[in-house]
Amino acid sequence: MIRRRCGESILLGDNIEIRVLEVSGTRVKLGIAAPRDLLVLRNELKLTEDFNREASRAVPRVRLASLAASLANPRPTATRG
Repeated sequence: MIRRRCGESILLGDNIEIRVLEVSGTRVKLGIAAPRDLLVLRNELKLTEDFNREASRAVPRVRLASLAASLANPRPTATRG
């Protein structure tokens, strides 16, 4: 466990710095300085991306083709009169 106060930072390797910008109640604001080619992403966004990717794999391609065809050629609806 590493503890830091406001204004202090942690270095990861030679080129990534995580700085504590503000602490307010139960909230902490962090600043991250990293190379542009390094993806910095909140964990919950990555988890959502992984969940969505897995959910899209669960649908068989045949079912997707059927759904796409029905959207392209909707059935006429009967009108009551």
